Amino acid sequence: MGQQSVRWGILATGGIAAAFAADLVDLPDAEIVAVASRRKESADAFAERFGVTRAYGDWESLAADADIDVVYVATPHAAHRAAAGLCLAAGRNVLCEKAFTLNLREAEELVALAREHDRFLMEAMWMYCNPLVRRLKALVTDGAIGEVRTVQADFGLAGPFPPAHRLRDPALGGGALLDLGVYPVSFAQLLLGEPDGIAASAVLSDEGVDLQTGALLSWDSGALASVHCSIVGGTAVTASVTGSRGRIDIPSGFFHPDRFVLHRDGRDPEEFTADPADGPRTSLRHEAKEVMRALRAGEKESPLVPLEGSLAVMRTLDAIRERIGVRYPGEAATATATV
Repeated sequence: MGQQSVRWGILATGGIAAAFAADLVDLPDAEIVAVASRRKESADAFAERFGVTRAYGDWESLAADADIDVVYVATPHAAHRAAAGLCLAAGRNVLCEKAFTLNLREAEELVALAREHDRFLMEAMWMYCNPLVRRLKALVTDGAIGEVRTVQADFGLAGPFPPAHRLRDPALGGGALLDLGVYPVSFAQLLLGEPDGIAASAVLSDEGVDLQTGALLSWDSGALASVHCSIVGGTAVTASVTGSRGRIDIPSGFFHPDRFVLHRDGRDPEEFTADPADGPRTSLRHEAKEVMRALRAGEKESPLVPLEGSLAVMRTLDAIRERIGVRYPGEAATATATV
């Protein structure tokens, strides 16, 4: 693919789809050519809002549209396997929202479909594409704080969310873990890889989803990660990485930071701040630009968000759910991991 505009299809019309579309509109080398919803009225309203010429009232028409270079799947995660799978099988490249799927089995099926049809597939883990997070990872990799000993990260929303809300609905993959906990887990695994041991505890709702979950991840290296998520309490949404020779603190919004502070032993603290040219901290443009870069380079996955990394995170989420006793409708007893 050359330097012509990358033509996007948007599958689903909720809040995250609108946020992504707004950022795409601002990219000169991106074009939204179609949007699909299971309700034609929703697709029409979305298309009018963002100047999209084609609005489909079903997913199949979008998947079959050969004018689309890549589809952004923005459904709730319970529908990711069906929506992304439909697009991959039809020959479309796919950027799929996080959590990647409900469980590891579904994620493995999507990866297998992408490889079978020789298509690009990436989880929309925008944190991994954030320039400041990439800078933090590079510092850690280069040994700025020595060997990583501990990672701490939290993400909690105050709520309260009524029982009918998607975050409380088991059929939609509700609960804190898949919606919010995926960020602390992904942050820890960005720096340490897949854990060797997992312990977890949670408070469950009457519907059977987790209201808040805490997990302790451990590695054979001796490193530990403490991660927490909640939909019943607004946390500071901070992260800290401690090494043998220093520490890095992200004081707020760790998954889309505007700054972090590097503390090296024996030296004054160093503050790293986001480049204003990179746009607001809530911008999704970085993951969109990475997808378009990869497509133009002929790559089938992104080195920033590799598929094996997404599968590893899903293995961890499965293992945590097994330990806290959360299972979604239709999942077999063997669907969860036994790490």
